[in-house]
Amino acid sequence: MLLQTHHLSGGYQNHPVISDLFLSLKPGEWLSLVGANGSGKSTLLKLLGNVLSPQQGVVRLDGVAIHTQSAQAVAQKMAFLPQQQTIPGGLTVQQLVSLGRSPHQPWWQWELNAEDQHSVDLAITQVRLTSLRHRWVEDLSGGERQRAFLALALAQNPKILLLDEPTTFLDVRYQLELLELLKALNHDRGLSIITVLHEINLAARYSDRICMIKAGEIAAMGTPEAVLTQSNLAHTFGIQTLITKTAVGLMVYAIASCPSELDHHGAPR
Repeated sequence: MLLQTHHLSGGYQNHPVISDLFLSLKPGEWLSLVGANGSGKSTLLKLLGNVLSPQQGVVRLDGVAIHTQSAQAVAQKMAFLPQQQTIPGGLTVQQLVSLGRSPHQPWWQWELNAEDQHSVDLAITQVRLTSLRHRWVEDLSGGERQRAFLALALAQNPKILLLDEPTTFLDVRYQLELLELLKALNHDRGLSIITVLHEINLAARYSDRICMIKAGEIAAMGTPEAVLTQSNLAHTFGIQTLITKTAVGLMVYAIASCPSELDHHGAPR
């Protein structure tokens, strides 16, 4: 497996969020993490991306414990895009994307060599920002800015891309454009992807597998067809649903909340 966890537990200070979790990612696979707010999706992604250190257990990247590898070695294989990026002042798109080559450069090298420049040019082309490469990042629209940071990650030439809620704050058009771009990179380049997605239907449409997280544990994991069932959605999200098959995949419609806190008499448990 390209990425694998074993008895993974972790969180913040003395507050564990993820508990005894086993998860794996195959080469070329798109895995999406879904769950209710506060379920631990983003915490899990940070543990996988070595942003947080495990309190117990291990994350293995290419079979080696990730915490034993240098930050530079990890960054050569895996790129992490948080939900909200810090917008740098005074950087053009090209300068921002060039930062993605840092993991592949010795500390004394300041200029891009031919290989680095090719990776930067390719990343900018892949996200369709060639005409904006000399624009200031802070002057870009939300969708353009998201693509610029994606290009930064792609310039690292990673095997794995981790994205935390990449469609947040984007309107529907830019959500679809971004996810279609990721799918093309997934198919054409064999890029392995793990996303935290808030929208279940987008996860169903684009993912090879879905991992449902509830209270820091895996509630269900498998193909969208296997995971997105009425019982799983009721258990994980507390909603009653209608599920239909469409030309672009499964569609989940929330029709009511589940009375999970009430017994059959309507009294609180």
